[in-house]
Amino acid sequence: MAAAVALLLLSALGGAAAQVFPPWNGTFPMGPGFGGGSSGGGGAGAAAAGTLVPAMFVFGDSLTDNGNNNDLNSLAKANYPPYGIDFAGGPTGRFSNGYTMVDEIAQLLGLPLLPSHPDASSGDAALHGVNYASAAAGILDNTGQNFVGRIPFNQQIKNFEQTLDTLSKHLGGASKLAPSLARSIFYVGMGSNDYLNNYLMPNYNTRNEYNGDQYSTLLVQQYAKQLGTLYNLGARRFVIAGVGSMACIPNMRARSPVNMCSPDVDDLIIPFNSKVKAMVNTLNANRPGAKFIYVDNYAMISQVLRNPWSYGFSVTDRGCCGIGRNRGMITCLPFLRPCLNRQAYIFWDAFHPTERVNVLLGRAAFSGGNDVVYPMNIQQLAAWQP
Repeated sequence: MAAAVALLLLSALGGAAAQVFPPWNGTFPMGPGFGGGSSGGGGAGAAAAGTLVPAMFVFGDSLTDNGNNNDLNSLAKANYPPYGIDFAGGPTGRFSNGYTMVDEIAQLLGLPLLPSHPDASSGDAALHGVNYASAAAGILDNTGQNFVGRIPFNQQIKNFEQTLDTLSKHLGGASKLAPSLARSIFYVGMGSNDYLNNYLMPNYNTRNEYNGDQYSTLLVQQYAKQLGTLYNLGARRFVIAGVGSMACIPNMRARSPVNMCSPDVDDLIIPFNSKVKAMVNTLNANRPGAKFIYVDNYAMISQVLRNPWSYGFSVTDRGCCGIGRNRGMITCLPFLRPCLNRQAYIFWDAFHPTERVNVLLGRAAFSGGNDVVYPMNIQQLAAWQP
């Protein structure tokens, strides 16, 4: 499975060249205890101080999936060792050695770790939010079909509607649910698979139908409609995560005989992110009583890759778990032995960051400056008054 996917991706892209990162004026919060051990995250203090919002609902892909693909007929799964090696619950379906970015954000908000949609069938289980994210999912329904089973964003929204029915019955009606929903955080991180597992795949005709600009416009138009659907369902506080730089992930470096990055991927992502940020501005202007914020994952991961030693990383060019050049030709397979010094690695496998990076990104999104999260951070969004 992983080999086939990797080979498809490798054959889809052109030559490699050195990556040039954009200028950086970053404001990463680097609080006490960053880079600590397993799955502790950084949110214990916030959790002890009480919840900042009633709930958080998460929509996304493998960067935030916490087990929604486990029971699907899917090639995109991570519910086996060594995934979860540093997570208290072991392998859960998270594509990480431990926490994902939204796990850290949940803890900082004072919330418990969110259940996956299959684990949130009761009102009690869904009371503090639900994670609907699915590995290989995209904005477009046909994205990721090379992995067979996955839950596209449109279906994730339908799954959220099911949760609303459950919560409404549990709380005694929609009128009692609506105020809580309006104060809850809606985290949405989509788009990476619409490139890696659609536009750049040789078995898709997408690249023949659209040039890069046309495709990013198509994606953002669909994205805005989907976010509008969530708004109509009662969502008011949105966190929209941009697509991170993918030019230097181990799978991209594995393509190069001289271990170089592949900026042609980021040449597609950068315009998409720009249009998503413009979409956020438009939604803020046109959706009364709502606030949308944009998390610049591209800028944040670029900063980490440019100055890894500043953040305590020493291994930047290969995955902790994988096979082949840069441990990126084939991603982390069942019971494959991972690296021992996971705290030193930026990348966990061929495509995904380590828990330590996820914690850093989560903290930056929660309390960073306008250069990484715009026009306010998640902490400010939680306190925002319409």
